[in-house]
Formats: sequence, structure tokens, C-alpha cells
Amino acid sequence: MTSVPPNKARAPRASAFLVFAGILLSRIAGFLRESVFAHYLGNSKAAGAFKAAIRIPNILQNLLGEGVLSASFIPVYARLLAEGETELAGRVAGIVASLLAIVVSVVVLLGVLLMPFLIDLLAPGFHGDVRLLTIHLVQIMFPGVGLFVLSAWCLGILNSHRLFFVSYVAPVLWNLAMIGSLLGFGGHRSQDSLVVILAWGSVLGALLQFGVQIPFIYGRKTASGRSIGSEIVFAVDTTLAPVRQVFRSLGPVVISRGVVQMSAYVDGIIASWLGYAAVASLSYAQMMYTLPISLFGMSVSAAELPEMSRLTGTSDEIHAKLRERLIAGKRTIAFYVIPCVASFLVLGRFFVAAWLQTGKFTTQDTLFVWYILMGSTVGLLAATWGRLYSSVFYALRDTRTPLWFALIRVALTAILGLLFAFPLRPYLNSILLASLHLPKPNLPDIDLGMGAVGLTFSAGLAGWVEFLLLRRALQARIGSTALPNHYPSKIWAAALCACAFGWAAGRYAMPGQRWLNLVAIFAAFGAVYAGITLALRIPEAKKVLGRGR
Repeated sequence: MTSVPPNKARAPRASAFLVFAGILLSRIAGFLRESVFAHYLGNSKAAGAFKAAIRIPNILQNLLGEGVLSASFIPVYARLLAEGETELAGRVAGIVASLLAIVVSVVVLLGVLLMPFLIDLLAPGFHGDVRLLTIHLVQIMFPGVGLFVLSAWCLGILNSHRLFFVSYVAPVLWNLAMIGSLLGFGGHRSQDSLVVILAWGSVLGALLQFGVQIPFIYGRKTASGRSIGSEIVFAVDTTLAPVRQVFRSLGPVVISRGVVQMSAYVDGIIASWLGYAAVASLSYAQMMYTLPISLFGMSVSAAELPEMSRLTGTSDEIHAKLRERLIAGKRTIAFYVIPCVASFLVLGRFFVAAWLQTGKFTTQDTLFVWYILMGSTVGLLAATWGRLYSSVFYALRDTRTPLWFALIRVALTAILGLLFAFPLRPYLNSILLASLHLPKPNLPDIDLGMGAVGLTFSAGLAGWVEFLLLRRALQARIGSTALPNHYPSKIWAAALCACAFGWAAGRYAMPGQRWLNLVAIFAAFGAVYAGITLALRIPEAKKVLGRGR
């Protein structure tokens, strides 16, 4: 047996921390990339074209990449390792990689050739030079899709062997390649020329992200003394039962991911009708509001999925263990995500200004991104909890239930998105601006562009519907997974008090010193939140303090 022995297995909490650390570093690099991007490109037409173009390969990456393989490949591969079937596990891993390589090669080729005909389905609001530039950028970046999918396969292998950090920190190299492209050419190239260079930098970064994981697969030793990679046999064979199981699960997960990506696709179409500034600003806001989803939802879910997949025993015993792990994960997520929601609402303007407000990015752009960020807070907690619930279904080898609920979510997102972006936009803007006494950004076509706030708001509402359906279905199978009512209330109280102190620190700190103000805000917010949660005897706060010590 070549898998890690149970007594030497890394604790799930430590695994979640490694995932968290890797994602945090990659996200920091991503924020630096977006800051440099905003400095050179702002909300220009070239910026809108690039944001629309990069979304298209990202959709395919999500359809065939990390989330799909995590749901379909890891449960099968990890279970084979746990049962000591290492030779069979290696054959399954090699066959899955071979078939994926063939599929993505065909997809990439078709994408490059057909993009001039498909662009009107993806960004119908773009015309003239912006449309042509978007086509060119997509064709350059499409080969990166294949590299991202192979990188996701590496992640599945490494996570199953409890090697979490390297796969989640690997995107740092992708971000650094793009940052280098911007810094190296941004000072003496036109904006259109710069985004073309940036697209090539994205492909180079994808190659680096894939390549950095290979040495860990072929260099890391298992309990038998052999490397992980030495057990992998590449072939094209669909006769093995575990391979068929992977691809049976793959179908519903791809469709599930597909309908979720359809939601992003619909948002992209609507945003293209709201103006290029809405496209770029929506992308900036998404970078921020997906941070807690990635850091906390993904870190807990990614660490738990292999462990849940390894559970053995009677049905009642497995269900009891799943309930215990799920409730603990929900508490951890709530402890970190609720303060993120509160801080985005109250302190988001300071965050956006410190991150983006430089060069071509003005104070008015900051307001616009902050308002879109406000809309996103509606569904943040639902999205992070939803990831964890979906992982439990995947561990139970049920990929169809999350699919049906994802379909409902997408339909609601499309319907509500159209309503809040167009006919209900004036009412939502009135609530946001007039009721809260907030200024309207002084930007071209801002009355139309403010519909982007409705897109994130409606997506949040649909996210809550999906989560409640997931919770109801799972509780019918394994029993109650509810948190005590007082727990979220205590977290909300602590978070709002911390926001008040953070706002005061930002409001009365040194004018013009954006980064120093941000440090003061984080210090005040963190100290107050930690103090109140410790005083309220929140167990998660004590764990954080214990790790710090």
C-alpha cells in the first residue's frame, strides 16, 4: 500500500490551513495583478475587451478543470488509495489524464478556429474595434485552457495524497507572468497592444502553473518508497470500472458547472449591454467578492472532500461522521465569511481605493466598483456554505442532486438579473444611493451602468435559493446540519461592531495615505472582532488565538 498511513495522515484542519495559505498567496498575487492592470488600463475599452476575452477561456477552464475533477476524480482515486489499490489507482489516474488531454486539445482547436463566429454569442454588446480586439485576445488565450485543465488533474493527484499547498499556490506563477507583462511593456505601448502582450503572458503563466506541480508528482515519495508519478500509467482505456465511474460522475458535474457558468455567461451578456465600464468594473468587484469564497469555502471544502470520501463503516456511522464534519465546517466558514460581508458593505470603499485607485483608475471608478461589491454581499455566505454542502454530496457519489439545484439557481439568476439590471434598476439605485445618502459616480452612461449592481444582487438571491435546497435535500439523507441560532447572531454583532471601529479608523486617518489607512482599518477591525468573539467565548476565535501562540 502506497498511500499515506492513517496514523500519519495530515489532520483536516492542517490541510484546510494549507489550502487557505496557498489560495491566499495566489489571491494576493491576483490583487497585485489587478492593481497593475487598473493602473495601466483603468476602465478603458481595451480593459473591457480583455476582461470579456479572459472570461471565455475561464468558463471552459471551470467546466473541465479543478471543480469538476475534484468532484468526479478525487472521490474515486482517493477511495482506491485508501483501500490499498495503488496499482489500479495509478492506471485510473493515467487514463483520466490521457482522455482529458485529447478532449481539451479538440476544444482548444475548435475555439481558436470558430471564435470569430462565436463572439456575438459571448459579447453581443461589443462592436467595431473592441469586438475585433476581443476575438484576437480569446484566440491567443485559448491554448491556456488545456494547460489549466492538466493543472487541475495535478491538483486532484496531489490532494488525494494530502499534498495541498503546491497546487493552490501554483496560480501565483500565472499572476506573476501577467504582472511582468504589464510592468515590462506598460510604459511604452498603446493600450490595445498592451492587452495583446498580456494575453501571451497569460498563456506563459498557465504553462508555469502546470509545470511547477510536475516535480512534486514525480519527486514526492509514498510509503512504499516510490514516487507518486511512477505509479501512474498513461493510456486510453474506458473499460476499467473506476474510469467509467469517474466519467459517469463527470457528466453531471460538467453540466452542473456548465449551468453555473451559464449564469456568468448571462451576466457577461447583460453587462456588455450596460457599457464597457460595467464589464471591467464587474470584473474588479468579482475579484474581491470571490476572495472569501475561495479562501474559506474552497479551503474547507477542498480539505474535507478527500477525507469524506475515505469514510467507511455502516450507513449510520458514515452519516454521523459527515454531520459532524459539515457542522464544524459551517461554523468555521461563518466565523470568517460574516465579517467579510460586513466589511465589504461598510468598508468596501477603502478597500477598493487602496487596491485600484491609481493612474487611470479614479475616485469615481472606486465608487462604482464599491456599489457592485455591495450587491455581491447578499449571497456570499450562501455561496461558501453551498460549496461545502456540494462536497458532501460528491463524497456520497451523488453528483446529480447539486446539478438540479444549480439549474434552478441559473434560471433564477438570469430572470432576476434581467429584472434588476433594467426595469427594476431605478428602484434598486434609489435604495442604494438615496436611502443610504451615497453619491452617484460621475462616469459616462452611469445610469445604465448601475445595472451591474443588480447583477450581483440577483445572483446573491439565487445563491440563497440553491443553498436552502441543498441543505434540505442533505438533511433528508443524513439528518440535521443546522447551527445553533445564537452562533451567527454573535458573529454578526462582533462583525458590525468591528466595522464601526474600522470605519472610524479610515475616516479620520491621514488623508491621501491609502495604504496606511488600510493598515489602520484592518488593525482596528481585526482587534475589535477578535476581542469581542473571544469575550463571547466563540470556539473558533480561541482556535485562531491558539494558532497564533
